[in-house]
Amino acid sequence: MQDSVVPATRPAAGILRGQFLWVTVGTCALVFLAAFESLAVTTIMPLVSRELGGANLYALAFAGPLATGVIGMVAAGNWSDRRGPTAPLYTSVALFVAGLLIAGTSVSMPALVTGRLVQGLGGGALTVALYVLVARIYPGALHPKIFAAFSAAWVVPSLVGPFAAGIVAQVFSWHWVFLGVVGLVIPALAMIAPVLRRLVPEVPEAAATPWAVDRLAWAVLAAFAVLGLNLSAQVDIPGIPAATAVLAVAAVGVALLAVRRLVPLGTLTARRGLPSVILTRGLASAAFFGAEVYLPYLLIEQYAFSPTFAGLTLTAGALAWAGASAVQGRLGGRLSHRTAVRIGALMVLAAVVLALATAALHWPAAVAIAGWILAGGGMGLLYPRLSVMTLALSSKENEGFNSSAMSISDSLGGALALATTGIVFAAFTTTAGSFAGVFGLAAVVATAAAIVAPRVTAKNPK
Repeated sequence: MQDSVVPATRPAAGILRGQFLWVTVGTCALVFLAAFESLAVTTIMPLVSRELGGANLYALAFAGPLATGVIGMVAAGNWSDRRGPTAPLYTSVALFVAGLLIAGTSVSMPALVTGRLVQGLGGGALTVALYVLVARIYPGALHPKIFAAFSAAWVVPSLVGPFAAGIVAQVFSWHWVFLGVVGLVIPALAMIAPVLRRLVPEVPEAAATPWAVDRLAWAVLAAFAVLGLNLSAQVDIPGIPAATAVLAVAAVGVALLAVRRLVPLGTLTARRGLPSVILTRGLASAAFFGAEVYLPYLLIEQYAFSPTFAGLTLTAGALAWAGASAVQGRLGGRLSHRTAVRIGALMVLAAVVLALATAALHWPAAVAIAGWILAGGGMGLLYPRLSVMTLALSSKENEGFNSSAMSISDSLGGALALATTGIVFAAFTTTAGSFAGVFGLAAVVATAAAIVAPRVTAKNPK
């Protein structure tokens, strides 16, 4: 049976009042902890790899969770459509905790990677289960506010996560970067548990959505394609100088073939409405994260910034993201979804173009830094609105499918961009050319996002 919450007698005034207080705190805490763990691992992984002698598995420690996360997203979406979000949420948290425990107690790199794979499976499922929970519990009028809170909960760890992880690893041990989070996940889930218990049956079990075994199979194929693309740059076949390019193109082709079965029909052709909402999310993620990884690198290599000051650029972008998310949440219906998405996509495009100009024309570093603040603001505008539109364009029978499609687009967009920019960066013979190539590719993707953005609604929306 599917679940839905019993409606309140009077609409709540906000996400931090009345019946929504603790579920808001709990869900935002889970989002925060998942984001913190993702960023913290980036900081400590060089230390972990050196201590465990696992340099050959370093890349897999990052690519693996991303790949298994796609499987978790599809499984949680299908399960949520069948039975509601309660069981998928509990299961995803259990897998996430299990992965943390395995990684935190690892004494070898293969064991740590195994933990990361389990952690990624739970993390991907958790994202989808939380989105379906929002659809079941919060009225539509509060969706912009709760998704703005989710965006802020994801961004804030970028301000404290890397620094906190470094302190924990130096003072205690890198093991506690994993184990310490376990002690925080359980209380966060406990805050949500009372609301989960109040969910009541709504649809007879006979009408439940069947298990989509084929979609799970396509998700596994997409996961392997993502792993293949991430690892293709390391392949060197004697006698085949273009082996990396051939394998990369094949991996992208397989990923796109698989993703067609995991997203709404017409997504890859930018059909108006929900398909373009899902596609815009993936393209924006690809452009933003594909460029963000190389911006501090540019500042360090070309402008002699220290790592600390280069990292502050990302902090400024994160603050802009959180601020814009809050602003769009307060504006609500006064700022239409279509307008917010279009403005956000154009801001990301402008920022990436500024980074490209800085790298190619040797403009002052301040240009790229200011641009990245603009990029953060653009993501803060469009990300929550795309989440709101996904739920608004869904029915109770496909909320799980559509939520997982959005998360898959998000994840695969970023993964494919990061892997491809890595190949582009290595293809140039000069450092300046490498940076220009990376930002040029990101600009092309950002342009595609800006073109698709107006198609998220009907041609003449009322």
